[in-house]
Amino acid sequence: MRVLVAGGAGYIGSVVTAALLQGGHEVTVLDDLSTGHADAVASGARFVQASLHDSGPVLAEVRPEAVLHFAAKSLVGASQQTPEEYWHVNVGGSLALLEAMRAADCRRIVFSSTAATYGEPEQVPIREDAPTRPTNTYGATKLAVDAMLTSYAVAHDFAAVSLRYFNVAGAAYGLGERHTTETHLIPIALQVAAGKREHLTVYGEDYPTPDGTCIRDYIHVEDLSDAHLLALPAPAAGEHRIYNLGNGTGFSVQEVVDAVRQVTGHPIPVEVGPRRAGDPAQLVASSDRIRGDLGWAPKHTDLAGIVGDAWSLIS
Repeated sequence: MRVLVAGGAGYIGSVVTAALLQGGHEVTVLDDLSTGHADAVASGARFVQASLHDSGPVLAEVRPEAVLHFAAKSLVGASQQTPEEYWHVNVGGSLALLEAMRAADCRRIVFSSTAATYGEPEQVPIREDAPTRPTNTYGATKLAVDAMLTSYAVAHDFAAVSLRYFNVAGAAYGLGERHTTETHLIPIALQVAAGKREHLTVYGEDYPTPDGTCIRDYIHVEDLSDAHLLALPAPAAGEHRIYNLGNGTGFSVQEVVDAVRQVTGHPIPVEVGPRRAGDPAQLVASSDRIRGDLGWAPKHTDLAGIVGDAWSLIS
């Protein structure tokens, strides 16, 4: 299959690109390199440096049969400070991409959405029928694209899947997280172990959880990649499916720190700071729907193994 991967020079997109190539697909990566890295694009894929807003000529030339869409701005804090950038790129860019797809007669898409579309959940694990009440601009822009895909499926016979998930970690195909501004717990803890930071700050230790720290859902990037490949052929024309992805359980901040200490042998000094506004005690996604529909199940559910895969690229 001829596939275009938008955002294929980023962390998740580059891993999925490598998996597609391994599966025998013909892959073109479109990325503006605002946060991605050209050297992360797997050998064998064609790379075009361009933004979503300029995707029309690329799709007209490539004529893909399907698109996997990872290109987005994704920093929650920044989305509150400069919301105009997030609406322009995440929503305006996605609209430009969908119109370019329509012009190229390509109507199959898998969209990398987020469980941030749910906001603070009423029940955990979070199911797909939970209310969507995003608490930040990032989540709101992703939810807007989800709505856009529903309308394009109905009006233009798109076959679409949105995959919603929380925290991605680990490494696959020699590719791992590499962000200019790092906000994720596991890579920050590993930076402490590698001597790039003096300590790790834990925001709150008085939550109603077994050890007092927040519980979050972590999914291995290879499991996430498997889900994208399973989702690609799944929907029929005119159908928009939404699936949550999670590892089936959650891990607390303290459990992550302990796992990093175990894997790296580093003490990982910790400072405790105040709770961050809007941080729920527990966020875990239910994956029952995609398990039932597509047979997907995470293979990498051991926290030490997830951390170890990420550490292998640093140590």
